[in-house]
Amino acid sequence: MTVWRNDIDALAFAPEGHAGTCTVHRLAFRTLLGHMPTPADCMAYFEAHERAFHAAAAAKILRRGLAPGANFHLTSRDAARVIRVAQ
Repeated sequence: MTVWRNDIDALAFAPEGHAGTCTVHRLAFRTLLGHMPTPADCMAYFEAHERAFHAAAAAKILRRGLAPGANFHLTSRDAARVIRVAQ
């Protein structure tokens, strides 16, 4: 389930096969989109590239050796690496 968290100004989602939560801050979306997005803009961009965000999350989990329930965040760089490859 994907939600917008006003308290931290970020999108949060559950990576596939991981018990923790992954967040992506609005400033990361600003870098990806090239302008300061609204929460709705962030959600729409995530939905358009959802597979890439899940792939970026899986790569970060492996790269960092995160525990199964660890919460973590993706940076614009984490997401951009996978989105560029997917296009």
